[in-house]
Amino acid sequence: MGTTQGRPWKRIAAALCTVLLVAPSAGCTGEPRPPQPDKPAAFTLLESFSSRMLEEGAPAVLIAVRNQGNSWTHAAGVRNLETREAATATDPVHIGGITESMVAVSVLKLVEEGKLNLDRQASDYLPEFGSVLHPPGPITVRQLLTHESGLPDFSVPLLASGTWAETMNRPLSLEHQLALAATLPWERRLAQIFNYSRSDYAALGLIIERLRGQSLSRVLTADIVQPLGLAATSLGGGPSASMVHGYVTVEGKQLDVARPAWQAELPSGGVVSSVEDVNRFYAALLQGSLLPPDQVTAMKGGFSQYYGFALRRWNNTCNNRFYYGLPGDTDGYGMVTMTSEDGSRQLTLSVAYPPAPPTLQLNPVIYEMQDVALEALNSLCSEN
Repeated sequence: MGTTQGRPWKRIAAALCTVLLVAPSAGCTGEPRPPQPDKPAAFTLLESFSSRMLEEGAPAVLIAVRNQGNSWTHAAGVRNLETREAATATDPVHIGGITESMVAVSVLKLVEEGKLNLDRQASDYLPEFGSVLHPPGPITVRQLLTHESGLPDFSVPLLASGTWAETMNRPLSLEHQLALAATLPWERRLAQIFNYSRSDYAALGLIIERLRGQSLSRVLTADIVQPLGLAATSLGGGPSASMVHGYVTVEGKQLDVARPAWQAELPSGGVVSSVEDVNRFYAALLQGSLLPPDQVTAMKGGFSQYYGFALRRWNNTCNNRFYYGLPGDTDGYGMVTMTSEDGSRQLTLSVAYPPAPPTLQLNPVIYEMQDVALEALNSLCSEN
């Protein structure tokens, strides 16, 4: 287990070394070592949560915090249950649905360039959208971004097509993702409301590829990874030697899910990144380094909405405003990331879950991660 700090969070005077206070045998040479600064309650809370996760069987817990220019990172556990090599805060992990924020940025860059209109029908950019999926009515690109299309989630027929080991280790193209969604009835709804579906972002990924003439992986690299210097971030590709491995249990056996083939082209959850890279991405997004202000505002959603374009929000009690980010949940891994509106206060928490059977439902740990992250962030404003 390791915890590191950037600049001190508090500065206190160094203890004086005098012959009156130090025994002669101890000596008094050189500059006295200053006592350790008081640890903010946020870090104590996060370390306690990390310790409990390890006790419950989590292979690793990684955390990165930024607060008004100060930084703090924490890494506990191991990269791999076989090698037992210690995990570090810079190690890549699966970020799950946080991938969607990156895909949304690439969508809005196309809008900024005049190549895409959010209020036009998806079939205008993806001709097979209508002929393959048979939507019950007009579906706009905007509805895909906000998960209000009603498009069935392809993961349901995917898991019904074979055993978990078979389906998770079989490559799954964007076209195949939509073909699977087409096997389910797409029912008309009276109201277009939020209804999460991985298929929405499969369609968006395919639209991006058609308009850019490049793979989604290359587009994300050009739009986000290279401009921000995110060394640990990628979609697809081979597993890094420093990657933290997640695990699930299937029929009593523990299986490694560090690189399942089905996620290599998954716009709804295929990106691998580090906690520090994720903080860097959201800070750049909210500070306007990736998109113009009106597009950032659109991503945040309306004041009465908790979810916009691949951003959800939590209450920031430090200023009665909001934190923005997403929870990310996938087989073997969970991540929660929150960033204040000005990008100055951030926390990203990643857990390689205690091994459990895979399910389409969210791992219950992700809810606790959100609570812990929010409490920790809100407590930091009292430390400044």
